[in-house]
Order: sequence, then C-alpha cells, then structure tokens
Amino acid sequence: MQPAAPAPLQDRLRAAQPCLWTNPGRQAEVPPRLSVGTAAVGVEDMQAAAARFGRFAGLLAALFPQELQASGGVIESPLVPAPALGQALGLDADAGALWVKCDHLLPVAGSIKARGGIHEVLEFAEQLALQHGLVAPGGDYRALAQPEARALLGRYQVAVGSTGNLGLSIGVAASALGFRAAVHMSADAKEWKKERLRRRGVEVVEHAGDYEQAVAAGRAQAASDPFCHFVDDERSLSLLQGYSASAPALQRQLAAAGIAVDEQHPLFVYLPCGVGGAPAGITFGLRQVLGPHVHCFFAEPVQSPCFLVQMLAGAHDNPSVYDWGLTNQTEADGLAVPRASLLAASLMHPLLSGIYTVQDATLFQHLALAHDTEGLRIEPSAAAGFSGPGMLTSTPEGRAWLQAQGLEVHLPRATHLAWTTGGLFVPEAEYDCFLQRGREATSPG
Repeated sequence: MQPAAPAPLQDRLRAAQPCLWTNPGRQAEVPPRLSVGTAAVGVEDMQAAAARFGRFAGLLAALFPQELQASGGVIESPLVPAPALGQALGLDADAGALWVKCDHLLPVAGSIKARGGIHEVLEFAEQLALQHGLVAPGGDYRALAQPEARALLGRYQVAVGSTGNLGLSIGVAASALGFRAAVHMSADAKEWKKERLRRRGVEVVEHAGDYEQAVAAGRAQAASDPFCHFVDDERSLSLLQGYSASAPALQRQLAAAGIAVDEQHPLFVYLPCGVGGAPAGITFGLRQVLGPHVHCFFAEPVQSPCFLVQMLAGAHDNPSVYDWGLTNQTEADGLAVPRASLLAASLMHPLLSGIYTVQDATLFQHLALAHDTEGLRIEPSAAAGFSGPGMLTSTPEGRAWLQAQGLEVHLPRATHLAWTTGGLFVPEAEYDCFLQRGREATSPG
C-alpha cells in the first residue's frame, strides 16, 4: 500500500489545481520480469512487438500506400528539437533542452494509438492467419491482402471502447485488413472522429455515458460473440507491448541526434495520460532500453487525474476521480477517463518517476505556443506534456525532487522530451478554434 499523499497534494487534487506527485516506489534497476496483474513482462515482449511490426511492414505498405510506401511500411514519428518553444515555456538554458517526439504525426491513425492499437489488430490477424494456414512462419504477410485471407478475416469483428483516438487506430487498421470493426464511443468523443470512422466503414456505437461505460458496453457485447475480438484498453497486454515497441526506435533517434542518456545527461519524458496503457507501455520500453537515467512523468487534466489517484490508492483499490469530487470533464477528450487501468498501474509502481496535472486553459495556451514557435499542429490533449519541464524545474516540489535525486547539478546537460500524442487529422475549422482559444488565453488583459 502506498503511503497517503500529504494533505496539500490531496487538497490541490480535490480543488482541481495543478500539482506534482513524485513516486517514492520507483526503482533504479528494472527487474528482468515485471508483474502485470496475473502475468509478467520483460524486454523480450517489447522485442516481440517490434518484430511483429517488422513482419507486417510489407503488408502495411500495400494497404496504406499513400501513408507508408515511402517508409516501407514503418509507422514512426520524428524526434525534433524545440528551442523556441522551450524559451516560450520559460525553460532556462541552464535547465536543459526541449525536444518533441511527434506522435501527433504518426501515419495511418494520426496519434500515439497507432502504436498499441494497430499492434493488437496485427497480433490478432497473425494468430488467425497462422492458425488457418494463410501464411507460414517467416512467410510473406502480404498474402493477407489476397481475397481468401480477407474472406476469412471478414468473418471476425474487432471491437473497442474509446473516446476517439484508440477507436480510430483500431477501426482503420481492422477495416483495412478486412475485419468487421465496431467502436463504442463515449459521450465526450469528438464528432469528427466518429465521422472519420464511419467513412472507413466502421460501425460507431454511441453511448451517453463516459469512457468507462463505453468500454464496459463493448466488453459485454464482445463476450457473447465468439467471432468478436475486444481490444480492452483497461486490460490489454498486447496494447501495452505495442506502445513499448517505440522505445528501441526512440533510442536510435536519440543516438542519431547526438543525445546521450546517462548519469551526466538525464532524460525527462512527459507523457499525456488517459487510462494509462499508452504512457505505461512507453515507460516500460524506455526503462528497458535506457535504464535508470530516463525519468518518465505522466500528465493528466486536473479534472481527470485517474492515474494519480490510482497510484495514491495502491494496488488493492481502484478509485475513480468522481470519488475525489472531480467531474472528469476536460477538452482533452483522450484523457477524459475516470478510472485508471490496474494493469498499467501495477507495471508503473517500480518504473514511473511521477505524475502532474494541468488545467485545460494551459493546454490551449501551450497548443498555441507550439504552433506559433515550432509549427506543431496538435490537439489539446497532446499539449499536456509541455507543462512538464516547468513542473520539474520551477516548482518547489519539482526542485526538491531533483535535488533529492542528485539530478539538479546535471540539468544543464539534461534533455526534456515532450511526447505529443494526437492532432494530425483534426479538421481545420476545429483546429482554428483551438488556436484562437489558446491565443486569447495567452494574450495580456
């Protein structure tokens, strides 16, 4: 059981004010196998997910020629320096350099969910293909684009509950492979995301309740259908492993950019967090490949800090943000989750460095700053990472943690990496409204 949060943090959480929590249970050394619920995961699971993406690369290039032909079927995003944004955010030169991992540009799905969501669809397709002899181990997976394979896959449905981006990744990938696809969407899902799915031939099932209720409805429907595979964002190891496959790719990008990650050069990674699967999978992967000198922080809206309340509660409870008197109402639709994944939380206890919360107004301000300084076009939830450097370097809690960890002296050589998670497919009119709202919030007076 985690120790109780100090009263000031509890008070700020209940009052929906920004706060920073640092994890007293973080371990510097990662055990070879980590418990995840009743299962265990290790570096070989991350490697297996990366290898699966590799096996499907040729097929993905054939199914998505416009998006993936140039990359040979590799779904990846750029790593870019953001010095002007760092300056606009108030990050002093002696506090490190700001970089951005641009998952808002991930092809096919346009968000971080292209990693975990597409991976689980591919894993399910692979299981069926091998079982029915459509491909041989080590064979050419482009055979799955043939009519015989598509007829078999078309007998099955892939379903998911989502606020938007996971649904987009699952729906687009599943329908491209020939599966029937259904996405159960919560009340806070954006209309344009629903329409994009419908244009792909995906069934959109709308629910009046929140994310948790949409997931429960989808799970219940799938349980009664032996030909339905439900992608369970709260409980899926496959999703987690798909996200973790980003770590070896980022390690190569860091090396290519000349960025060292060691005791003298710490790396701080800021990850927007909803139910927790995506940031947990990435954190798991990064800790596997980069060791103790990468520090991952989750970013949550002040009204939806489900992962933070879960980490405070410990392993034997699964509280909701409603229990804390919060509304779960936020413009960061992908982060509007009332209850965290216990699977992700159990994995994060020894790995995660901390969690902070951010107000919606700040998300819009930082969205506009990212556009105006670096030309980054993101959605509000994807801006949550940009508060991280300030939380660490400019708050009493952050400075105290840095000093206690012996990191303060290394800040001038540190790298701050904000992981943007979505925005590629946001309609122009909606994005213009985001920009206007952010600029109005930033303007004096």
